[in-house]
Amino acid sequence: MTDVSEEYTIIELTRSEALVLLNFLATTSDEDALPAPDEAERRALWNLDRVLEKALVEPFLPNYPELLEQAKERLKE
Repeated sequence: MTDVSEEYTIIELTRSEALVLLNFLATTSDEDALPAPDEAERRALWNLDRVLEKALVEPFLPNYPELLEQAKERLKE
């Protein structure tokens, strides 16, 4: 049996998906607000948040709110 603890999985997201997920994770970063009741699930969500923060520059741009709204609209289509 393979030990998966040291393996990585590559996940492809559109920029819109990444922005919306990062925003969701940022707004639910309070331990009580996270939708995961399990410590391992919370840790996985926090880790995803960190990966998205490193991958995206949009949150640091002055027009980030507008970019986020555009991303949300694209995902609703």
